[in-house]
Amino acid sequence: MNHKDYRSETSEEGFRYDVFISHAFEDKDEVARPLAIALKNGGLKVWYDEFELKIGDNLRRKIDRGLADTRFGVIVLSRSFFEKDWPRYEFDCIVAQSISGDYTILPIWHNVTKQEVLKYSPSLADRVARSTAAYTVEEIAKEICSVIKGL
Repeated sequence: MNHKDYRSETSEEGFRYDVFISHAFEDKDEVARPLAIALKNGGLKVWYDEFELKIGDNLRRKIDRGLADTRFGVIVLSRSFFEKDWPRYEFDCIVAQSISGDYTILPIWHNVTKQEVLKYSPSLADRVARSTAAYTVEEIAKEICSVIKGL
């Protein structure tokens, strides 16, 4: 994609995507993929690995570009997420951008307790989150669409 094509796809605020979905591979089938599809069907521009990564891509560069080109970061927190390096990398980038005010974190708890989230990140445990134990992926997607479109 050339520079002109890229700029034509950005929003007025300069963001190419509405939301970046960070997740562990183990949560892909149950949460991440259905969420990405529901958000896309809800009219959002979604950075999700299966939508964006192509054979031969430099993984870190594509993720960095996606993170830089997005305003909202959905983080699917799970035990698998806590154990993996790539989700930790994405999480660190999202937190750094949220501290600078360039990013809003939208956490989803998947089969984890508040104590587990607190152990992983005390500041993240204090954010309002949605849990897959209490809400369906479709309900969570609908709320995320409402939050993003409402701004």
